[in-house]
Amino acid sequence: MIPFSILDLSPISEGHSASEALDASLKLAQTAEARGYNRFWLAEHHGMPGIASAATAVVIGHVGAGTRTIRIGSGGIMLPNHSPLVIAEQFGTLEALFPGRVDLGLGRAPGTDMRTAQALRRNLDAGAESFPHDILELQKLLGEPDEGQVLLAVPGMRSHVPIWLLGSSLYSAHLAAALGLPYAFASHFAPDQLLDAVEIYRERFQPSATLEKPHVMVGVMAALAEDDETARHYFTSAQQQFVNLRRNIRRAFPRPVDSMDGVWTDIERINVEHTLRYALVGSRQTVAGKLDTFLKAVQPDELIVSMPIHDVAARLRSVELLADVRQGVQLAA
Repeated sequence: MIPFSILDLSPISEGHSASEALDASLKLAQTAEARGYNRFWLAEHHGMPGIASAATAVVIGHVGAGTRTIRIGSGGIMLPNHSPLVIAEQFGTLEALFPGRVDLGLGRAPGTDMRTAQALRRNLDAGAESFPHDILELQKLLGEPDEGQVLLAVPGMRSHVPIWLLGSSLYSAHLAAALGLPYAFASHFAPDQLLDAVEIYRERFQPSATLEKPHVMVGVMAALAEDDETARHYFTSAQQQFVNLRRNIRRAFPRPVDSMDGVWTDIERINVEHTLRYALVGSRQTVAGKLDTFLKAVQPDELIVSMPIHDVAARLRSVELLADVRQGVQLAA
């Protein structure tokens, strides 16, 4: 079976606190582990009242301490926001705490607005331009040190934490292929170049010391329930969130609404539906058909799923329902 994984942003739902959001992330990871998901990744975002995973390595440690077998990691760390040495130390520490379970997914986007990015990075242009070099430096810091090497990551050196490259453009596909890294494409919010990116990555992949053949993971959003109407209701929270992003409104993750009519304009509806066109929304039966079509079209090596549902119990149930769908679809195939 194609492995399924979970991408979580520790959403701070309207009416709830950051503490509750972080507790919900742990419960989500535990549910995913129990239902056979492969990885549980957390994403770095800053300055967003609806997201509690800004200190991503800290949240990964929280999740790691409450699980036993599922892989944990970042989806991703926005490397230009940090020095490679700091990330090597953080993820070397996580690997020391949870041996053989840690992944380090890297992106080059800011993960926030430009003002906050300026406060994080100080030099935006230099951070983006040095991204390939910073990846190589990070690999060195996590690997075997040379004799007499002065710059050491402790913990970190000799940990060999697996590095993934994340992206939503053709640039990331070219870079992941050139470096021989596993690749995760953010088709859950940037679907337009998915097929081209996957093709480029596979065609141009150069085997490396860490990866012999290409491995691509693609993202989708999902909201499953016992019936289609309930699932669509849950998914209005994500639709509202995307409308708010386009309006530059920063707020907690919204409660679902009975209808999006009057919430978005026609242009906003078209844009959001286009952006989220790969989303798996519906009952088990409905999602099974959508999932089968998507997997046949893209043929990924792995699928990573974001569950943007306001109610925690419903979010956990959605994870369970998708696990059932995964087994049924792939056994049929």
